[in-house]
Amino acid sequence: MSKRWWRWTVVYAVVSVLGFVFLNWIIALFIAIMGLTLVIVGALAGSWDSHSTFEERELARARRRKEKYERRAGARAKDRAIWEAARSKDRGGTDA
Repeated sequence: MSKRWWRWTVVYAVVSVLGFVFLNWIIALFIAIMGLTLVIVGALAGSWDSHSTFEERELARARRRKEKYERRAGARAKDRAIWEAARSKDRGGTDA
């Protein structure tokens, strides 16, 4: 977290304490909960732009799929040969 968010956290703590000192505890609790929610959302949203884009994630997925497809090429060829042999056998040895 940056210094800016630490400052907002301190401001939140001070406002919450002052709320409990000078206001009814129910109103102070409401203010404290709302303030905490805003601080957490702000902290999480601070790094929003640093994540990868949809296109970057899809490109990485496509690379992984291609690598997996290439790794399994031998097994696919073997399965295809077995399937074609069984198909040929079922048809009585003719490939028509």
